[in-house]
Order: sequence, then C-alpha cells, then structure tokens
Amino acid sequence: HALLRAHRAKVVGVPYTPSGPDIELFAQALIAHRPRLYITNSALHNPTGAILSPVVAHRLLKLADQSDLTIIEDDIFADFEHTPAPRLAAFDGLGRVVHIGSFSKTLSASVRCGFIAAPRDWMEALTDLKIATSFGSGRLASELVLTLLKDGSYRKHVDLLRMRLSRAMVETSSRLKAIGITPWIDQPTGMFLWCSLPEGVDAADIARRALAANVVLAPGNAFSLSQTASRFLRFNVAQSEDERIFRTLEEAMSR
Repeated sequence: HALLRAHRAKVVGVPYTPSGPDIELFAQALIAHRPRLYITNSALHNPTGAILSPVVAHRLLKLADQSDLTIIEDDIFADFEHTPAPRLAAFDGLGRVVHIGSFSKTLSASVRCGFIAAPRDWMEALTDLKIATSFGSGRLASELVLTLLKDGSYRKHVDLLRMRLSRAMVETSSRLKAIGITPWIDQPTGMFLWCSLPEGVDAADIARRALAANVVLAPGNAFSLSQTASRFLRFNVAQSEDERIFRTLEEAMSR
C-alpha cells in the first residue's frame, strides 16, 4: 500500500472470501472507481490463505475484459501448494494478466531471483524497467537457482518444505483452537493462518500486550485497507513453534 501511494496511486480494497474476491463487490468497485490495475494472489492469498476457485476466476476475468483492467497475479507462494490451484494467467493466456513468481520465499530472502510471464509486447519495457530500478539481478543468485532447478535439488527441497509446513499448519491450528482462536478456513498447506479472536477482543490490543512480552504478532488491520479486520490475527506457521507465543496469547486475551 505504501509503495502504491508513493507513486500517487489511488488504492481501492475488495473484500476477500474463501474462494477469492467478493465478485459482486469487485464488479461494483469497477463501476465506482474505474481502476486500471488489480493486484492479487490467486493461491495462498496473503494474509487469508484463501485459494481462488475456477468459477470466481472466470467471472473475474470476464469483468476485467469488460473494464479493460490489467491484472497482476502475484504468485510468490505458489511452490507451497500441494495441488496447484487455478491461475488467472493460465485461463487468460497472458492477454491482460501479468504473472509474477519468486524463489525468495522457498529458498532464502537473500536470493533475490524471480520471473515474470507477461504479454510479449510488454517484455522489452519490463526488462528496461527492471534494469532502471534495480540495475539488473545478481548473477550469482540466478545461477544458483538455475543449478537447483536443473539438477532436481529444488524439487526435493520444496517437497520437504511442503511437508514441514503442513505439519506446522496442523499443529498451529490445533493449538490456537485450544485457546479460543479460530482459523478462518481450514487448509492443509501454505504458511499463513488467518484467525479470528473471540467476540469483543481487539487484535491490535493483543498485539501490543504480546509485544511487551517480546512476542511479535500481526494484527488484521495491518492488512486491511478498510480497517475492518480488528478481530483477526495472521500467523506464520513456519515461525509458530515457540511455546511462548501461545502462552502469551492466552495471557493477553485473559486480561
């Protein structure tokens, strides 16, 4: 949001459902605001973990065609999926969808290497923009990723990573439910768990109390343009093994 506003873009939010954006409200936003660009995660949506359904994908693309809307499909969590979900870029054939992927989530944040699939006539301008804004990618990171892809190491690494995340998802979900925190959707994969707190409990208050105990939490309104997610917290299951997190949460909610 901050980066878009820095470029003087008007940002409009669309509520999300377990199967993708609320398509009726999406249609209303197109009429009311006439946006030029829509940025989304089709699978393992951040922060909710939701996965786009084929029905919603087709309806969304139809509306985009009618409104001449360009879509950025930010797919940096794709390799955490066990079964690939529908992709807007695949349905659209890269007509108006720009698909972005990355290896920084699966390998390391220091591996600044990714890829873009876009309409052919966009590629030269995108390449120029990449060079102008970051002076090109680090060759070492690119060669590392290429080697891992070619020799099969990346696939083996990601298979193990998915298994670890699945176990962490089940364990984290179970422990949160035990203290009265409810996952928004039950999901077997991904790294984010979007959860609602008991009625009357404010996530920002809980996050402040937890921070006093040196436990960092992510309150829902940090991800909500409309500031309507005050009862929600986002958990990264890959970083939720520490017993202190659950003990601190329980203590903070009991005050």
